[in-house]
Amino acid sequence: MNNPGKPMFWRDARMPYVELRRVGDGRKVCYAPHSHSQWSLGAITEGNSTFFYRGDRFEVGAGTLVMMNPNWVHACNPLGNQPWGYLMLYIDTDWLTNLRYEAGLLDTACWQDISTAIISDPEWYAGYCRMAECLLDPNNELLEKQTVVVEYLSALMCELADQVAAPLPKAPDKLQALADYLEEHSAVEVSLDTLCERSGYSPGHLIRAFKHYFGFTPHAYLINYRVQRGQQELKCGKPIAEAALSTGFADQPHFQRTFKRLLAATPKQYRESLLNQQINTAEGK
Repeated sequence: MNNPGKPMFWRDARMPYVELRRVGDGRKVCYAPHSHSQWSLGAITEGNSTFFYRGDRFEVGAGTLVMMNPNWVHACNPLGNQPWGYLMLYIDTDWLTNLRYEAGLLDTACWQDISTAIISDPEWYAGYCRMAECLLDPNNELLEKQTVVVEYLSALMCELADQVAAPLPKAPDKLQALADYLEEHSAVEVSLDTLCERSGYSPGHLIRAFKHYFGFTPHAYLINYRVQRGQQELKCGKPIAEAALSTGFADQPHFQRTFKRLLAATPKQYRESLLNQQINTAEGK
């Protein structure tokens, strides 16, 4: 019997640009602030929750869609101990950029952030749920799943074509260089002293300035990036212990705790759900 509180992830290797997460009862699902490299679109299917997004706070309930631009810090958590269910779609940013560009919605094939954070229109919500049901149904053919994703997202991108968000403030070169340095050295320990030496900033100034431009302290940025890398390695089938060490975590328990704190799922739940999908796809289910 399925556990409604256990997160489920759908993914098909033939559609690597899309991943779907489903939680039936998320009362114990709590997220720390985090970000994704993908564009994300979620549907609240039951209950109410708070949605923190780029400094704004929203209360959202069943029937609402929420969306998150790539690399925008956010968190969505249930209100009290109320039942809370949701679906979350993660779309590869390059793939969605190309979809928008080919539809004539972008002048160049470069990602452009969308200002809309919430959609309450019941038709868009119903269409999202139909798309999710199609993806989750193992009896549906690949062509049907590909078609429903392209049709829905193409229509939604047209609807939001004039909702252009102010770009995130461009970080000074010194701070961008530090962000790049953290990513390049994410698998090893990095000290605040090293970051200060490379930038010429004092510790307090560095932390404040970095958070202003990236939404994270340098440490939180590093941890978020490590978890993103861990997700990618688990998707590729790497064992959890190996993924933990190769992404810079001291050990597997540390990786598990951090992964769950940011993504509200354990690495085991994430990896097993993906493996089950791969088996079903291979068997033609």
